[in-house]
Amino acid sequence: MSTSVLYDTPGPRAKVRNALLTVLGVVLVGTVLYLIYAGFDAKNQWDGRIWEPFLQAETWEFYIIPGLIGTLRAAAVAAVLALIFGAVFGLARLSDHRWIRIPAGAVVEIFRSIPLLLLIFFIFYLAPSLFGGGDYAFIALVTALMLYNGSVLAEVVRAGVRAVPKGQSEAAYSVGMRKNQVMRLVLLPQAVTAMMPAIVSQLVVLLKDTALGYIIAYVDLLNTGFKILPAAFFGSLIPAAIVIGIIYIGLNMALSALANWLEKRSRRSRKTAAPPVAPPGASVLGVGPGAGSGAGAEAVATME
Repeated sequence: MSTSVLYDTPGPRAKVRNALLTVLGVVLVGTVLYLIYAGFDAKNQWDGRIWEPFLQAETWEFYIIPGLIGTLRAAAVAAVLALIFGAVFGLARLSDHRWIRIPAGAVVEIFRSIPLLLLIFFIFYLAPSLFGGGDYAFIALVTALMLYNGSVLAEVVRAGVRAVPKGQSEAAYSVGMRKNQVMRLVLLPQAVTAMMPAIVSQLVVLLKDTALGYIIAYVDLLNTGFKILPAAFFGSLIPAAIVIGIIYIGLNMALSALANWLEKRSRRSRKTAAPPVAPPGASVLGVGPGAGSGAGAEAVATME
């Protein structure tokens, strides 16, 4: 009997059809790759002379590495601030107090609705009057990335916490936990694991969006690769685009690998952690201290 539960095991005709479609797909992909190669070759883009600068240490030392550092600096600062912003406003949107929940929701909706490029321009031209002096391009880029991506992460946090089964919080309340303890010890640890793919996806978007700093002359990987490097080495624009694209792919893959490692570590730590216990002297089911210990044990078991 077939062990598949999602689809039927293909029969002889389906296997032949799948094989033909696979061959057709390989041929189409190969054709597209050949056309790309032929188009580059017709424009002499595979000429060794225009790739030679990328074999020189000076190119990496004075152009690519400084741009990469600028990209990583903006992405790292913006990511930390966006995570803090998202956590604070995401939890604020879950508050029982309307005077906290409604303003937090308004802030999130406003900054999530404004196009990121418009936000960068607005902060860039507003920064001189607010900060007086400094690296306006860096301030504008990081602040805009924080506000936009932090607003998206706030929705991720809110949805992640709400996705935890209601029985988890009810069980925690039944053993005498307060609301902040329920959120900190029960809901958030489970929600973070569930939210990790969405958080990583948004951080990847944030990393790629640092390239918008090119518009305000922020010295990042795109700026040095598309503007400064081709000016120094004529004809190297396409090779620079390919090299920069490979670097961005590597950065995003490294970020995804780090997130997967953190998620696995979080799952292992949750399995080995001691179960939460009721605070000393807590009354379970309202029958005095120590009463309802059996119900409390069942509630803790439910949380696990």
